[in-house]
Amino acid sequence: MAPAEDDISIEEKRVYAGSAGRTDAYVATETGVVRAAISGDKIGEFELAVRAPARDVAVLGRPGTADLLAVATAEALSVAPVGDDPAFVPAGIGPAVAVGVHGGAFLVADAGGAIHRVDVDAEPGADEISGIDASRIGSVDDPRAIDGPLVAAADGVHRVVGAVGPSAVGGSPTVEAAGLEDARDVAGTGVPLAATSTGLHWLGNGWMTANEGDAIAVAADGDGHAMAVVDGDLRVHPGADGVPAAPTGGVVDDGWDADAWTDASLPVEERPAALGYGPGVSVAVTDAGTLCVDAGDGWRHQALGVPGVAGVALAAVE
Repeated sequence: MAPAEDDISIEEKRVYAGSAGRTDAYVATETGVVRAAISGDKIGEFELAVRAPARDVAVLGRPGTADLLAVATAEALSVAPVGDDPAFVPAGIGPAVAVGVHGGAFLVADAGGAIHRVDVDAEPGADEISGIDASRIGSVDDPRAIDGPLVAAADGVHRVVGAVGPSAVGGSPTVEAAGLEDARDVAGTGVPLAATSTGLHWLGNGWMTANEGDAIAVAADGDGHAMAVVDGDLRVHPGADGVPAAPTGGVVDDGWDADAWTDASLPVEERPAALGYGPGVSVAVTDAGTLCVDAGDGWRHQALGVPGVAGVALAAVE
């Protein structure tokens, strides 16, 4: 596919990426998974990296070596090291509907509602996977999304508790109900957030309502910054000193109530459908398939030409 209209040249891109770094955005759509290169707020070339309808996508960061990419499709969950020509390996899980990352492993929901932990073996620097260990740890009713230890489902928010990951010791992980109903999306990094049919909620002394309305998506970076889609509008939590970021909740701070969120306008008249954060960038992808990126100086955008957006994940490349 062609580069963005306002993209810099290839020569300039190399220089820019050297100073601003490069992040690849992986967008799950009904056409497949689109990979788009981002340097700061510049959107570079993009291509169809997976040619099968995708329901969700997640990136497991691995310091010092290539990240791992997981793609959930109607056929299976597949995993590959991030790269120009990823070699995907089936994870041994049937039709998958949601995938996330927690404790150095993937958490995956299959079409039947079972939640699985997936540990992946891949040597540092290798472009192939040497082994995958998948184990079922619980189940929920109609899973929709996974982020960190949280699972969004028709029967509310659930939390994965216990040891997770290849180096985990002591006790197997399990899935426990955490409250609310009809959860569409969750953010499990920092203060827990949940998007439900009744609004956007944050976990303090119980679940508290930040915004009433029909909430469909939420994302957070763990440093007090967050985004959510409520009644079709993008709401942003800009972060502030003193706002707690407790991964287990139990906060008594009101820094996440309605007054802490502001309206944000994307550069296109389209409904945001998927949200994500990368190193120094905020990303929103619309249901029409437009990728919007903000590195601190306002939104830039590029139409990807692939509707039916289901999720987005970001991988640091350079």
